[in-house]
Amino acid sequence: MNSVIYLDHAATTATRPEALEAMLPYFSEKYGNASSIYGIGTESKKAIDSARETVANALGAKPEEIYFTAGGSESDNWALKAAAEAYGAKGGHIITSKIEHHAILHTCEWLEKQGYAVTYLDVDEKGLVSPEAVRKAIRPDTILISIMFANNEIGTVQPVKEIGEIAKEKKILFHTDAVQAFAHLAINVDEYHIDMLSASGHKLGGPKGIGFLYIRKGVKIRSFIHGGAQERKRRAGTENVPGIVGLGKAVESAMAQREETERNVTALRDYLIDRVLQEIPFTRLNGDRRKRLPGNVNFSFQFVEGESLLIMLDMEGICASSGSACTTGSLDPSHVLMAIGLPHEIAHGSLRLTLGEENTKEEIDFVIEKLKGIVGRLREMSPLYEDFMRKK
Repeated sequence: MNSVIYLDHAATTATRPEALEAMLPYFSEKYGNASSIYGIGTESKKAIDSARETVANALGAKPEEIYFTAGGSESDNWALKAAAEAYGAKGGHIITSKIEHHAILHTCEWLEKQGYAVTYLDVDEKGLVSPEAVRKAIRPDTILISIMFANNEIGTVQPVKEIGEIAKEKKILFHTDAVQAFAHLAINVDEYHIDMLSASGHKLGGPKGIGFLYIRKGVKIRSFIHGGAQERKRRAGTENVPGIVGLGKAVESAMAQREETERNVTALRDYLIDRVLQEIPFTRLNGDRRKRLPGNVNFSFQFVEGESLLIMLDMEGICASSGSACTTGSLDPSHVLMAIGLPHEIAHGSLRLTLGEENTKEEIDFVIEKLKGIVGRLREMSPLYEDFMRKK
């Protein structure tokens, strides 16, 4: 068994060896600028076109609908800001949810300062957005609906198809942040009526610093970065050829084994959930039991402080998280856990374990045993737990 057990795949993943191998020539031998007309430049252009086609095929999209970006946060910003600007004459109302990634929430807050109105939908105790709530929130001036495909903290998979159908019926743009879901779940942009979709390479075995935004043909959206004519004049800047090649190869590999990986990781996830709920009392599973990402597990341990839990797990060589990697270190409880109705004291005792295809049952058994001991020790030091047990 490895000396380090990595259970934070929602934060980032290791670059797949085949993706790294595919990237290497584009740092040295094939370093040409894709906008150039000579040989090594056209080689870069062909590599970009090939990766674009691979990504498009994974979504049931057209290659010309894929725009490479620096990652999920840029893609989210582009989708919301540029769509708001382009459709501002029609109206200024946007619908999203209270459990979106901060790349969406903070962009919406910025748009509010520019005069746009934003409705932040509530979710239920499992973290699900109600399609009917989306329908009721629509106004005559609604121009965009942005609901994530699956939540990065509690793993809940949203009813994207139903929401997409409502958006299509009402002729409103529909964007989904699929950073956690792309290449892990089956996604077809036509079947789900998605107009824009954000994704990031490092969540699926690709390199960091690369992602893409799918923009359906016909969607009127402005350029996000001005300058050159790259990405069909919508995103200027010399292309990150090694990153794009690595993303394309990672998508190819992930999609080739997606169904098998989903089955295996889901089985391991359910094994972890069942044992922890059975063997560690006063534990709650956050998110929907079945409608969740294959590798996502999120627990709240009553009478336990999450930061201490993470530190003690790290001392055992176990990498985990208390929520989004973007907010680690914050003293505030997770906005997602607050939105599903957890009180502060329970939200602070949360632990996110996100599994990948390389994790084994042996590792999960080791983690469970260590977790049982750590939670027990932390509760022994808790006056709240002592008081609770005395009253009980």
